Amino acid sequence: MTQFDFGGRAFSALLFDIDDTITTDGRLPAASYTALERLKAAGYLMIPVTGRPAGWCDMIARFWPIDAVVGENGAFYFKYDHKAKKLKKVYADGLCLKTAQAEHQQIEAIILEMFPEARISRDQPYRDIDIAFDFAEDIVPPMPMDEVVEMQKALENMGLTAKISSIHVNAWRGDHDKLATAKKLMWNEYQISQAKLKSDCLYVGDSPNDEPMFAFFDHSVGVQNVMDFWQQLKHKPRYVTQGRSGDGFVELSRILLEKKS
Repeated sequence: MTQFDFGGRAFSALLFDIDDTITTDGRLPAASYTALERLKAAGYLMIPVTGRPAGWCDMIARFWPIDAVVGENGAFYFKYDHKAKKLKKVYADGLCLKTAQAEHQQIEAIILEMFPEARISRDQPYRDIDIAFDFAEDIVPPMPMDEVVEMQKALENMGLTAKISSIHVNAWRGDHDKLATAKKLMWNEYQISQAKLKSDCLYVGDSPNDEPMFAFFDHSVGVQNVMDFWQQLKHKPRYVTQGRSGDGFVELSRILLEKKS
């Protein structure tokens, strides 16, 4: 793949996926967490952009060395003020928690009847808006990818937006996604315009639900395991690390830290 060539650009922010981007085999390695700390200390705005649930994002916003977090594939962003001890929650326009959650049981019943190998994700109780079907996180062996794609299509045929991550198929009603809410966050909280976000910030991810980000950012990075989905991706990252998952993130972090030194 293309070698990293950032042209001497000094990025102001790093936006990044979590699962299988900074984590490895379902765990957050010490090296990845240390990379987060070092990048934050070096002056980068640090923004995880994840499909993980609101309950997890509450903890991430409070405890991780980050500035804010986009969760549930763009359903919201959370930003914790450590001085005021307050968590700011901003949801995508038009969302209603009660309405979203009211139909989850019906969606679950339909999909699990069609795809009995799938399961509702273990983190579903902590979700506000979307519904997540596990095909690889707690399922051994993982479901075949052709069945996962069929499950995505079935959800879309129900009028839902559905995206495939490295472990789940997430579905929701609404036109929000990772990119739309990342744009909203960066402008509302940091006055970073869409033009500056596109040219002066960097995104790193690993799977099809990162496609809007890969398409938008001038400089996007996939960790090596993005190659597992390469043929599915209409919009591919500009660069790919040599290392997989957390190792790839640490590899990228070293390059970014050298640029700050």
